[in-house]
Amino acid sequence: MLALSLMHGNSAFAQSAPPVATQQQSPMVETTRAHERLTPREPDGEMRSIPGLAGRPMSLWLPHNLARVSTAHVVLHFHGAAWLPVQAAAPLEHTPVVAVVNLGAGSSAYDRAFSNAASFDSLLQIVRAQLPSTVSITRISLTAFSAGHGAVRAILRHAVNTDRVSDVLLLDGMHTSYVPEGRVLHEGGALDTLNLVAIEQFARAAARGDKRLIITHSEIFPGSYASTTETADWLLRRLSLNRTPTLVWGPRGMQQLSETTANGFTVLGFAGNSAPDHIDHFHAMPELLARLLAK
Repeated sequence: MLALSLMHGNSAFAQSAPPVATQQQSPMVETTRAHERLTPREPDGEMRSIPGLAGRPMSLWLPHNLARVSTAHVVLHFHGAAWLPVQAAAPLEHTPVVAVVNLGAGSSAYDRAFSNAASFDSLLQIVRAQLPSTVSITRISLTAFSAGHGAVRAILRHAVNTDRVSDVLLLDGMHTSYVPEGRVLHEGGALDTLNLVAIEQFARAAARGDKRLIITHSEIFPGSYASTTETADWLLRRLSLNRTPTLVWGPRGMQQLSETTANGFTVLGFAGNSAPDHIDHFHAMPELLARLLAK
C-alpha cells in the first residue's frame, strides 16, 4: 500500500471539500545508506507455479527433505518476488514450505481476497494438495511486504483463522486510512482503526507469549493515508508499550532507530523516507524471518 510511484504509478488522488492531502512523493534516490540488494539463488528444493485463489498463479516452494518428514511448517507470503521469501526460508533449521501470493497493487486487493474466512482455508487446501499425503501442516506463519499486509489483516479478522496462525511478520506495510479521508493527523484527522483491530488483537496475544509478531516500519510519510510509523505508534499506545531508542546497523545497511519488545511482540523502527528505504525491508527478510521463527 506504500504511496510511491514505483508501487502505484502516477495516478492522482481525487479531492473533495475539505481538500484531501496530496500524495507525498518520496525521493527515488537515497545515498546515505548502502541499500544492499540480495540476488536470486536456487536453493535445494522444487519451485512450482500453481493455480491459487480464483485461479490466479501462486508460487510454491517445497524443500528437498519434505519426503522424509511427517509434518510441515508453511510460510504464506503476500506481495513481492517469490525468490526472496524462499531464499529467506531455505537456511532455517526446520525448513518450511513457502507459498507466495501476489494480487496486484494496493492493500485493498489483498483484503478483498480474504474478506471471507473460508478463503484462508481454501488457500491452505491448495498448498496441502501439493504436499505428500503423509505430511500434515502443523505450523502456519504469515509474512507480508508493503501492500500484502491487507491479506494478513483480513485473515486475522476471523478467529477461526487466527487460531491456526502461529507467527506474523509485517515488513513496512501496516497502513490504514485517515478519517476524514486524506486529512492527516496534524490537521485534525484520525486513524481509521478498523483496519488495525485484528493486528492489535494478534499483538496482544504475542505480548502475552501466545503468538509471535514482528512489525517493521520506515519513516516514509505517504500523506494521503497513514504511515507505518503512525500505525505503529497507535499500536504501541494501545498496548501501553514504549519505544526504546537505539542506533544500530540492520540488514542490508539499514539503520535501526528504535525497538519495542514484549515477549513474542516486537516493533522495529528504521530510518529512511525514500523508495529504496522501503525496499530495504523486503530484502531484510532473511534476518527478520529467522528472528521471528527462532526458538
